[in-house]
Amino acid sequence: MTITDSALLAIAAAISIAGGLIGTGMAQQGIGAAGMGIIAEKPEKFGQVLVFFVIPETLWIIGFVLGIILLRGIL
Repeated sequence: MTITDSALLAIAAAISIAGGLIGTGMAQQGIGAAGMGIIAEKPEKFGQVLVFFVIPETLWIIGFVLGIILLRGIL
């Protein structure tokens, strides 16, 4: 593996991680705003809102795992 290949893999890993983080932020932006409105009207719905707010966190986990896979050269 040459230096150029290593650099391209590092860039690919950075893009996958950044994409996961940006996607998580975009998803939580709308969910958080709507969730706060729901909690303001019905505080007993906090548990359900929390579950829906945490679901997009899997996006950054998937991006991070893909970045590690790319850096290790598994794919």
